[in-house]
Amino acid sequence: MGMGGLTMTKLPKIALGTWAWGNDGTFGAAYTEDQLRPVFDSAMQHGLTLWDTAYAYGIGTAEKTLGAFLKGYARDSFLLSDKLTPQCMDESSASPVADMWAMQKKLLGTDSIDIYWVHNAIEAPQWIKHLAAFFEKAEHTPIIGVSNHNMGQIEEADTILQHHGLKLGAVQNHFSLINRFSEEAGILDYCRKKDIPFFSYMVLEQGALTGHYSTLYPMPADAARAAVYNPIMDKIDTLNLSLKLLADKYKANIAQISIAWAIGKGTVPIIGVTKEHHVTDALRATEITLTAEEITLLESTADKLDFDIIRDWEKGMV
Repeated sequence: MGMGGLTMTKLPKIALGTWAWGNDGTFGAAYTEDQLRPVFDSAMQHGLTLWDTAYAYGIGTAEKTLGAFLKGYARDSFLLSDKLTPQCMDESSASPVADMWAMQKKLLGTDSIDIYWVHNAIEAPQWIKHLAAFFEKAEHTPIIGVSNHNMGQIEEADTILQHHGLKLGAVQNHFSLINRFSEEAGILDYCRKKDIPFFSYMVLEQGALTGHYSTLYPMPADAARAAVYNPIMDKIDTLNLSLKLLADKYKANIAQISIAWAIGKGTVPIIGVTKEHHVTDALRATEITLTAEEITLLESTADKLDFDIIRDWEKGMV
C-alpha cells in the first residue's frame, strides 16, 4: 500500500472484527479454529477481505487464529488492521514498538500490516510519538490510525505524525445509533474534511441492535454485556421497533439496518463475525442504501430515548 493511503473508495464497505476470537469471555463464549474457519472462508469468498484484530484480543489468540486462516491466500487478496495496545507494551524494552510490530507480524504470519492503530489514548500522546519515530525510519509504513481518541487527541496525533513526515490515515471509535459521541464531538466532520476513513465499531452494540434480545428475552446473565444493556432493554425495544419497520421495507433484518445506517453515515463499520450468517448479514447490509429521511428518523428516535451508555474505556473521551 505504501504511503498512498487507503481512500474510502478502495476500502470494502465493511471491515470484519476478531474481538470475540480472543476467547476472553466478553461475549460469554469461547470459539475454536474449527468453528471460525468456515466463517473466515465465507467472508473471503464474498469479497469481505478487510480484517481487524489486536494482540489484546486474547493476548495473541485472535491474531494467531487469523494468521492460520490467511495461510494459502495471496497477500494482495486481503487487508490487515492491527493495533498497538498501550497496556500490552513491554516498556522495559529498548524498542517496545519494534518488538510489538515484529511479534504481531509473526503471529499473523505476514510481512506487512496495512493499517496500524494506537488502540486507545492511555498515556497519550506517548505511543503515537513512539510509533511515529519507529515508522519514520521503516521501509514499510502502514496507514497509521488512532482508536478511542477524542477530538483533541486526534488533532494532536496528526500534528505529531506530520512532524515525522507521516500523517494520520484512519480513526476508529465506538459509534452506533445509541452512541453518536464521535459525531457530536466533530470527529466525523474532521475525518470527512481530511478524507480520513472513519471506522465505527460496536455498531450493533454487542447484539443489542439486532432484534435478538428484548425485555422478554434479555442477554444471558453470564455475558459481561448483559450488565450494560439489560437495564435499558425497554428503550432498546423501542429503537428496534423503528429499525424493524425499515427492515421490513428493505426485506432485511434489524442488524442489517443498523449496519446500513453506519455505512450511510460515511463510516466503515467493523462487524464481529463468529458465525457464517454474520458474514451474509453484513454482506446484505452493504446492498441497502437508507434515505436521508430514514437516517434522520432513526436518529431522532434514538435521541428521544436519551441513551447514556458511555463505556468505561470512553470516559476520558468526554
